[in-house]
Amino acid sequence: MQTEFAISTQGPGLYEFTLDLRHWLNSVDRDGVLTLFVRHTSCSLLIQENADPEVQTDLSAFFDRLVPPSDHPAMAYLRHTYEGPDDMPAHIKAALMPVSLSIPVASGRPVLGTWQGVYLFEHRTAPHLRKVAAHFA
Repeated sequence: MQTEFAISTQGPGLYEFTLDLRHWLNSVDRDGVLTLFVRHTSCSLLIQENADPEVQTDLSAFFDRLVPPSDHPAMAYLRHTYEGPDDMPAHIKAALMPVSLSIPVASGRPVLGTWQGVYLFEHRTAPHLRKVAAHFA
């Protein structure tokens, strides 16, 4: 069973789509594995805490400090800059974080911890429509 999730982003940050996954898996009443794969090179997928929004804010701030925009003096060595100062740093962040996830499913429900949610982590500043391929087997 396969589908694709379209996630609209409005700039950098974490966009939770756990409920979309749960709704899609509602029709399944069996065990298996859900595999997710983001079809872009400048965003990532994460399983992260969904109870306190400060976790997402802090994660975004950490990665922005770790990999600043290409117009920052510390990033002067970058060559791929013609798509804007956020582009190459977005590729670097996506290289550091997962672009695919495997989630166990029991009786049609993703086996996530109490405070875990599934997120697309957008690394670009402009709005995008991101696509996440999903496969359940």
